[in-house]
Amino acid sequence: MQKYKQLAEKIIEDIQTTKLKHGDRMLSLRLFAKQHGVSVSTAVSCYQDLEQRGWLEARPQSGFFICSQTLVVATPSWQRFATQLATNVKPRKKPQVKSGPLGIACIELDVTAQRALDKSFRRAMTQSPSRLTQYPNKQGEPVLREALCSHFSQLGFALRPDELVITHGCMDAVKTALQICVKAGDTVAVSSPCFNGLLELLANLGLKIIEIPSVEDGIDLDALERLFQNQQAQAGLFCTTHMNPQGITMSAKQKKRLSLLASQYQIPVIEDDVYFELNHSDKLHLPTAYYDESGYVIWCGSFSKTLSPSYRLGWCRPGKFVAKYTQQYEGVPTLIQTAIADFIQTGAYSRHLKRTRQQLAINKQDYTRFLAQHLPQNSRITQPDGGLVLWLQVAGLSSDKLNAEAIESNMDIRVGSVFTESQRYDDCVRINIGFALSNEIERLLRKLIELINSCLPQDSLQVAMPEAEQLAATSKQQ
Repeated sequence: MQKYKQLAEKIIEDIQTTKLKHGDRMLSLRLFAKQHGVSVSTAVSCYQDLEQRGWLEARPQSGFFICSQTLVVATPSWQRFATQLATNVKPRKKPQVKSGPLGIACIELDVTAQRALDKSFRRAMTQSPSRLTQYPNKQGEPVLREALCSHFSQLGFALRPDELVITHGCMDAVKTALQICVKAGDTVAVSSPCFNGLLELLANLGLKIIEIPSVEDGIDLDALERLFQNQQAQAGLFCTTHMNPQGITMSAKQKKRLSLLASQYQIPVIEDDVYFELNHSDKLHLPTAYYDESGYVIWCGSFSKTLSPSYRLGWCRPGKFVAKYTQQYEGVPTLIQTAIADFIQTGAYSRHLKRTRQQLAINKQDYTRFLAQHLPQNSRITQPDGGLVLWLQVAGLSSDKLNAEAIESNMDIRVGSVFTESQRYDDCVRINIGFALSNEIERLLRKLIELINSCLPQDSLQVAMPEAEQLAATSKQQ
């Protein structure tokens, strides 16, 4: 075994035996090389190997830090239930408090990405002056569609530019898909729990909702097929990778079957795949649309979660509906399309995604550790392999009461009851983990836990989850 790999294995052993702990700073490369009697280049190879395998994180101008310990905590269980049409759609109000870091699922752009984006916008202004004075292409600027296709092909999902339509974000892409596939009064199948923004959109379009139970590797596809067989649903609308809010990712087997169901029953399935590039490792999950050969899967995504929601820029692969879909658009502003195309073409987007994935993996560990140590006994926390949210389940909690307390305290959170048209998930809360665990985030989490405790029966309170007493470091090799 090469020397740098021997050193890497020794560091992993020290981490697993807690001699080195999460967050510890490693020696500088020169000191490490001197301590072990090796060259600096060997030290660099060792640290890079550990970073690629997920054990170390490189922080600009700070050095290398350990980020590999994972907590063993209980995760929520998913209950089966009989599918039933929602007859009384609940009114949904916008959050009554200022948006906070625990509420909306979003990331914090680092300085490197911000600077690269600034350069891309300046180049777009100077390199495409003629295009900036014309109406935008209805289907989307060719330069962006080509850049996206090149980017996706590197992930293993080959597309042609003429298959894509550029949209005003993912929700706009989903809305257009619904408008061309179903009409008011039709029924749309969704996963349960389901992102509250999708439930609100369906209600606003006058569509009926039927919830499909979540399972460990996705959703209950047998239940969905029964609906399709009996013509009880005219479309499906599913987040398939790092689902919001439950964090589940459909297995490849599930995605293949979902695609086949859409084709077999000729029922459109709209895929909200806004999180698919935000995995917490180098393992990427291909979308359901990858397996689609009939064109009945409508794939929607955007830069809202990977860059910023303020750009309002997304895409759709409408499949067999592309002509009808394109007719709904008058185009998206050219400048933003050209700038993001440049950001992709220069490689800045791929580099940004790599940094973001590494940071999200650290964030998940940090948030999980903090919550496991402070939440009440018998609480459960999802451990998704990607995405921006954690789903918390606290026995005895009333999420509506918690929501009222949060509003009173001017805290932005999302309680479980907003993610369903049923009475399920009243003991659940969703929080965003897109921001690093700073002192301010810790303060907000402490306040959240204080509010949770105030909403529980007093005889159910315990200091912390029992799992927090059984923290274990587990291998996280890629």
